[in-house]
Amino acid sequence: MFLSLPVWALEPEVQAAKEEGMRLYNIQHPTAALPYLEQAAEAGDVEAMYYMGEAERRQRMMNMTRAALDWYLKAAEHGEPYAMLRLFQGGACVAGDYCPEDADGWREQALAETLPKAEAGDTDAMLALYHIYRLMDDSGDGQEWLEKAAEAGNPEAQTRLGMNIRGGQGWYFLESRRLEAAEEWLRKAAEQGYVPAMDALSAVLSNLERYDESWEWTIKSSEGGDVNGRKWLASCYLNPDDSPRCKTDKKPVLGWAILYAINEEVGGDASELSMRLRRDQVTSEQRKEAEVLADEWINKQPPLSNFPPRFGF
Repeated sequence: MFLSLPVWALEPEVQAAKEEGMRLYNIQHPTAALPYLEQAAEAGDVEAMYYMGEAERRQRMMNMTRAALDWYLKAAEHGEPYAMLRLFQGGACVAGDYCPEDADGWREQALAETLPKAEAGDTDAMLALYHIYRLMDDSGDGQEWLEKAAEAGNPEAQTRLGMNIRGGQGWYFLESRRLEAAEEWLRKAAEQGYVPAMDALSAVLSNLERYDESWEWTIKSSEGGDVNGRKWLASCYLNPDDSPRCKTDKKPVLGWAILYAINEEVGGDASELSMRLRRDQVTSEQRKEAEVLADEWINKQPPLSNFPPRFGF
């Protein structure tokens, strides 16, 4: 078994390929991402191995394929807990007899390798335990590790905890108190620069009718490359009367330019639908002006992303 190469050890062209692969994966183009991610995976990058499995699975409508299985197995050999959980979910032991040597199954292997790291203070391992215990139907221990990771400052865990609270976790007498509890964790993550938390925080603040703050975080999430935040920005410029969270003057040319740029960079049915639904909000002259202005928004840095969770569906 070869050792995983850390990011800094990849050759520059391979690192660039990995970054392009992740960019494409993050905007829901898994098929296009595969040849770029494969370069890094073949060079020994464990994260790229895992996302090769994710990209293979996503292009097959979340179904396990032989190619996905092979990449998950390679990542699991290097201790990647999420790859182990995918192998468990895909029935690797039952259906294909691809089992770990030192454990009853892939969940158990993930637990055995991750728990010592979490106990030593690794917050990413703490977060992984949240998912591991959930798949073991032990949500109590999983929640405990999620809270530990959040309290230790892991922004991904803080965001997950905030979203769980917003989604109904815990008992709160008033809906406003639930929103405030969710806000507390989302703000901790957002203030660390964690972009997925910014978009979620903006929505929570809007529900709390704190619209000025909500708009500020909408702008920040857009600046961080969040696709949803960027779409909100465009929609608000096109018609600020659509939502009280749109604390801006009407700027239809700018709004259409942003939508046009999103469609050019991300593409897909969702962005095309956004443009069709709002086409009548601008004149043909304004659209032409906007397409020129869109050059300033296409491929801005950081690149646009949907920020899919590391371990989601």
